[in-house]
Amino acid sequence: MVNVVKKAALSLADEGISVEVIDLRTLWPWDKDSVFNSVKKTGRLMIVHEAVKVGGFGGEISSEVSEHLFNILKAPVKRMGGARIPIPFSIPLEAEYMISEEQIINKSKSFFS
Repeated sequence: MVNVVKKAALSLADEGISVEVIDLRTLWPWDKDSVFNSVKKTGRLMIVHEAVKVGGFGGEISSEVSEHLFNILKAPVKRMGGARIPIPFSIPLEAEYMISEEQIINKSKSFFS
């Protein structure tokens, strides 16, 4: 997922939109300082993870940022996660299930519209 997000960031940079990618290597403890510093710098946060969005760890990150940095946020925190469906076994169906570079780019652009 990190490589997909990095590709999306490069595509956005080509369009003049600068983003910062943070790869949280662990969920606990998670690197709050890096995330908080980025939000303080940009005023925005979009969380992308492969886990299902509903009940995923991205909700915890979103909650912490909203609680502690609400006055700094320029827009609501956005989250992207897997669909709430059984993960397909078929490789072509699994590819359709996964979050794509294009989806990340489109959701990122909505921050600036």
